[in-house]
Amino acid sequence: MSKTKLELTWIGKDKRPKLEPRILLEDPSKSYHAKQRVTENDLFDNKLIFGDNLLALKALEQEYVGKVKCMFIDPPYNTGQAFEHYDDGLEHSVWLSLLKERLVILRNLLCDDGVLFCQLNDDEAAYAKILCDEVFGRLNFLNQVSVKMKQTSGASGGGEDKKLKKNIEYILVYTKDRLKFSKFNEVFEEENLFDLIYEMRDEGKSWKYTRVISNYGERKYLKTIQDGSGEDIKIYEHNGFEFKTIKELMKQDNLDEEACYFKYFENVFRDTNAQSSIRTRVMDSTKGFGELLSIEYVPKSGRSKGQLTTLYYKGRNRDLIAWLRDICVKKGNRLVKLEKLGTYWDGFPLNNLTKEGGVKFPQGKKPEALIKQVISLCTKPGDIVLDSFGGSGTTGAVAHKMRRKWIMVELGDHCHSHIIPRMHKVINGTDSGGITKIVDWQGGGGFRYYTLAPSLLEKDKWDNWVVNKAYNAEMLSEAICKLEGFTYLPSETEWWNHGYSTETDFIYITTQMLTVEKLQQISDEVGGDKTLLVCCSSFRCKENRFENLTIKKIPKMVLSRCEWAHDDYSLNVENLPQMEKEPEQSSLFSDVEGEES
Repeated sequence: MSKTKLELTWIGKDKRPKLEPRILLEDPSKSYHAKQRVTENDLFDNKLIFGDNLLALKALEQEYVGKVKCMFIDPPYNTGQAFEHYDDGLEHSVWLSLLKERLVILRNLLCDDGVLFCQLNDDEAAYAKILCDEVFGRLNFLNQVSVKMKQTSGASGGGEDKKLKKNIEYILVYTKDRLKFSKFNEVFEEENLFDLIYEMRDEGKSWKYTRVISNYGERKYLKTIQDGSGEDIKIYEHNGFEFKTIKELMKQDNLDEEACYFKYFENVFRDTNAQSSIRTRVMDSTKGFGELLSIEYVPKSGRSKGQLTTLYYKGRNRDLIAWLRDICVKKGNRLVKLEKLGTYWDGFPLNNLTKEGGVKFPQGKKPEALIKQVISLCTKPGDIVLDSFGGSGTTGAVAHKMRRKWIMVELGDHCHSHIIPRMHKVINGTDSGGITKIVDWQGGGGFRYYTLAPSLLEKDKWDNWVVNKAYNAEMLSEAICKLEGFTYLPSETEWWNHGYSTETDFIYITTQMLTVEKLQQISDEVGGDKTLLVCCSSFRCKENRFENLTIKKIPKMVLSRCEWAHDDYSLNVENLPQMEKEPEQSSLFSDVEGEES
């Protein structure tokens, strides 16, 4: 039985590149670490990769598949404008093809409950949404966030004389498996409490948190009842308690309103008759008892799940007392109201954005506060954060300050002119901007700098594919391991053991020609309880002569695996492949008949 599915189509969609899984080469002269550990949990194995990000993602796939918790990407927006650091005007179909290839690998790297955040403007956001639906599955779409960003041109520039000025961008949010994704971490927007109070009064609205429990009185145990799960709820009665209004306390203590709220912050409340099964049970079991009751129990869900919790009920109707401290926090000499994060984000310090990190990156830099919000939503310290369009290094800087592991990929020269100097300041503790003070970052940790190895194969003067002369024995062994799906881990005791795929399956790589005698020696040392893949330039015996050996020739064994000597899949207009014209299609959207999954 078949069903019709909606699919985004474009010229060249089915022409997918066969990517070479390159190895990464560390350059210790560009890696950087703090001179001494600031804390025991300093993170040093962060990765900064200089190179084409599609090849870099492919290079990461074997080690990091299913391990990355959070991804933030802001691919070139395909606006047709030439930016200072990105040539961004791509032919639409090629942009879609190259973005899809990246999304496919990113999904592979994401852990099951991990989250991808993809920021775009309205030039491509709608197309990218359908593309992400196809790659991640529509059911794994979580949200589309609108972000207030600084406009990219003046009131009469950039073609905006005929359009509304752009000051909003969009973040598409996907998880890998919605069934395994539980929920976002609680992240709150902040607003000065008194700004809110005064605004409500100006609008004629009533501010409810105006009373204080100035004396809880004597608490007396009444009884124990059970909740719906049969768990105990202990009920207490309070005698001699005292309520006062904020106005009464202002007069009593000779305080202005703000100082009074600050002094009595912990005990300011409002009452609510919100319905709940527990309130109903308390009402039914305490008829005729006092005006102020409290209960103790352990919730099975909610923000206090698993913790001993105290609730207070007021009056004969047992109205639940709601505390101001549950929606506000003290920050220095301020009271700040917390509002759960929604899908419209603003309030980022856009005016001074160019100063963040000490590097200038016109029209491309993201605020550290924005990336902090992204990372806070779905990670905890030690989780891996990846940004494959590193730009000026904001994602790595924020992840580092928040004590997350990070991977950044960047091909442009600003990898060296922007990212490396910025990360030095973060590690040295001399970057005082962005989120530094908010998260109390003082320095530490480090990163390793990598480049992509050249292609394993190159053509000789007779146009034959041969192993690249830039490869030494170690590089060759690591590259063949990656191509064959083995983990590269040379044994210190077994000379023939360069890596493994299982506990009993190993690999040996050499550029030598192997004789029957040499292969017999290898077979004897491997033994009958293990198997070995032997990769060599040539050999003299029948392929199946040794039961515990599989013998293959380099480079013949890998020739058909991928595209060799293809170094640039970047989203730069001058490097675009030429698209062959196909018959015109009536729409970018088509109904495609497919087999029911």
